[in-house]
Amino acid sequence: MSRFWKIALTVIVVLVVGGVAFRLLHKPAEEGAGGHHKESAQNGDAPGKPGANGQDNTPVPVTVEPTVKQNVPVYLTALGTVTALNNVTINPQVGGQLWAINFKEGQDVKKGDVIAQIDPRTYQAAYDQAVAKQKQDEASLATAISTLDRNQKLVASGYVAALNIDTYRNNVNQLKATVVADEASVRSAKVQLDFTKIVSPIDGVAGIRQVDPGNVVTTSTAIVTLTQIHPIYIVFPLPEQSLEAVRDSFQNGSNKLEVIALDRADAHPLDTTGTLQVVDNLIDTSTGTFKLRAIFNNPSSALWPGQFVNVRLRVRTVAGGLVIPAQAVQRGPDGDFVYKLQPDQTVAMQPVAVAGEVGESHVMVSNGLNDGDQVVTEGQFRLKPGSKVKALKPGEVPPLPVASDGKDKGKKGDGHRASAG
Repeated sequence: MSRFWKIALTVIVVLVVGGVAFRLLHKPAEEGAGGHHKESAQNGDAPGKPGANGQDNTPVPVTVEPTVKQNVPVYLTALGTVTALNNVTINPQVGGQLWAINFKEGQDVKKGDVIAQIDPRTYQAAYDQAVAKQKQDEASLATAISTLDRNQKLVASGYVAALNIDTYRNNVNQLKATVVADEASVRSAKVQLDFTKIVSPIDGVAGIRQVDPGNVVTTSTAIVTLTQIHPIYIVFPLPEQSLEAVRDSFQNGSNKLEVIALDRADAHPLDTTGTLQVVDNLIDTSTGTFKLRAIFNNPSSALWPGQFVNVRLRVRTVAGGLVIPAQAVQRGPDGDFVYKLQPDQTVAMQPVAVAGEVGESHVMVSNGLNDGDQVVTEGQFRLKPGSKVKALKPGEVPPLPVASDGKDKGKKGDGHRASAG
């Protein structure tokens, strides 16, 4: 036998022996696994299948709070716009070269402050001319009066004709009228001269200026806009359904309805409380709303013109309203309800009618509950009508249940906590 065939025969023998050994080694493992599957199937321990004793009659820990009677203010809410009390665009009343600007943009200015100066030389000259003309005519009037007096004494002696006296008298009257006209001309020239000093007509905040010193301005040139923000207005709309309630309260409350302005997040008031000032005299047919205007002192300038704010208008106060935490109210297919604690420490589903919000965390209930009733505020997600509960005091957090995954109840850490309701 050649060397080639000896090597080939050796390789074949090795492969056959290896295959037999592999088969013998793995057969017991497969049989063991098969036997385990059959045993599991016979015992009926399929994953996730509930056991025969899965019912749990342990009371559910929940937090309960009693209803409380208190005086509840009723508010109407809206989105309002802050508007300035006065908004004035300053234009020169005479033309000329702008010499100086005496304010800084964004600066508070007072009524009567000189905020700009126009070249006054031309107007000063006109004023001086008017004053000189008045003095000239006053001198002529004095001469005419003296001549009239002197000639009246000579009429009796026959030295002056009576006809000339009438001429002297008419001349005096004419000069008197001329002096009066001169006085008016002086006042007019003085007004024009004063207009070269541009004065703030209001207390306000200066905006961005529109011209620079050195420019020639006219009466149509806007220099700056002044905005009065102390006090300040807030204008807001309400639906027409609220008109009757607002008007009744506005007329019967001596025009002192309280208005609160809140920031866009409803987190805190922006200013001291304002008062309702005006209810508009018409309803907008396109939106079905009417406008109202409130006035605020705005001492800290927290309200700024053009700002959007949330507005709360208090129209009345309910005496002895039933108040519960807002989180106690649940939404169901038939409306709002709460879980009410029964004397036997079970809960019942109690329909309620929510009349309005009380602050940020409570609501007023107009129907369905009585004073002192206990309602569930935490843990509702584990309840159903008739559930046995363990009532906890307000502030105590009910323990969260541990849910088993159904695979290995004996292993620690296989359960997981459910989210709190």
